[in-house]
Amino acid sequence: MGDFVTAVFVWLHLSSVVVWVGGVFFIIFVATPSSRQTLGQDAGKLMGAVSKRFTPLANYSILVLAITGAALVLEGYFSGAVPVEGNRSLILSAKVILGFGMIAVHFYRGLFLGPRIARTEAPAKKTTLQRLSVNLVRLNLALGAIIMLLAVIL
Repeated sequence: MGDFVTAVFVWLHLSSVVVWVGGVFFIIFVATPSSRQTLGQDAGKLMGAVSKRFTPLANYSILVLAITGAALVLEGYFSGAVPVEGNRSLILSAKVILGFGMIAVHFYRGLFLGPRIARTEAPAKKTTLQRLSVNLVRLNLALGAIIMLLAVIL
């Protein structure tokens, strides 16, 4: 890859991180608390609509991250702020493993947990599943933050 193409791939990669991880951050710290405060019991309806709009963006971001990440690895592109001689492959492996974990959590929530919550009628069970879903979103935010830290080190 030439320098310009590499720069475009890095930009696309970083933009996808902003969309996915930034979107999760916004949902956890802005949209959810604001909707609860303003709408009370109806907050779930708004968050369902937000999720419907955000999920496709997250899915496309995951696709772009996978393509650009693979291309950058194959290109041998690394630009870290911290010298980590000899540990680059370990750090890169950790990023990839954590990234796959994020992807698994994202698609588990969307394809399995979300529909299960929608089908559940018992209020106590529904609340438990919703709490699990929120905790998985928080887990993904934490994983995303760790991956970004590893990216800076790499």
